[in-house]
Amino acid sequence: MSSDVRFTDFKSDAQPTWCPGCGDFGTMNGMMKALAETGNDPDNTFVVAGIGCSGKIGTYMHSYALHGVHGRALPVGTGVKMANPELEVMVAGGDGDGFSIGAGHFVHAVRRNVDMTYIVMDNRIYGLTKGQFSPTSREDFETATSPEGTKQQPVNPLALALAAGGTFIAQSFSSDAQRHAQIVQEAIEHDGFGFVNVFSPCVTFNDVDTYDYFRDSLVDLAEEDHDAGDYDAAKEKILDRDVEYQGVIYRDDDSVGFEKREGIEAPMTDIPDGAPEDATDLVREFY
Repeated sequence: MSSDVRFTDFKSDAQPTWCPGCGDFGTMNGMMKALAETGNDPDNTFVVAGIGCSGKIGTYMHSYALHGVHGRALPVGTGVKMANPELEVMVAGGDGDGFSIGAGHFVHAVRRNVDMTYIVMDNRIYGLTKGQFSPTSREDFETATSPEGTKQQPVNPLALALAAGGTFIAQSFSSDAQRHAQIVQEAIEHDGFGFVNVFSPCVTFNDVDTYDYFRDSLVDLAEEDHDAGDYDAAKEKILDRDVEYQGVIYRDDDSVGFEKREGIEAPMTDIPDGAPEDATDLVREFY
């Protein structure tokens, strides 16, 4: 941990290939600012990325990083944190990566409550594969693969997290730079699984969920009389289909991360030389 780290220290030399105006720029900048503000530095940070436009983020951030398989970023992040609980682990992905093929992993990562942060860049579309509808797309959203609308209710990732026993559930907007960074910082500081669903507009393929739409429609819970520690109040906000919120919706201040609860305190990276005692006998027993 260091107090001398600037958010620019987390920028790599690789130039992002995201479309100009992509919300992922703001999402990534907020992540880097939050990491710096919490005293982390690139040498103790591990970023695991999913698949899709957001999956490139590990290349653009200066830290330890791994670009995982589609929908499998969370298991990798969990493994990294278990192997070395001293690392600050951030998992980043998109709405397709996290709430479609990765939905099962998402639910179980939430309920395990491992002390790491999950940032989802939710643009409500598959951008990298050129504009198909995603799990969070609206029911009437028209695309090349849904010319008459999706005809399905969108997945509510906040409700999934709450039902799975989430201890930190928040939502932010990539264009609201200061607020977004603040929310991510709170997720990092939370003892347990910090989930932030980030509205990160796709300027190329989604002309419905735009910057203007979110600026006009988002309600910031910082301006509301909302108690993030009140489970019932959080549930009411999360299940409200008529309003989209920004801020920390639910936080369990009594949360204890999985690894701390199970006594996993030291890195498991020091492997002794030679095979464990009696390993040869064990192998012969089965072979």
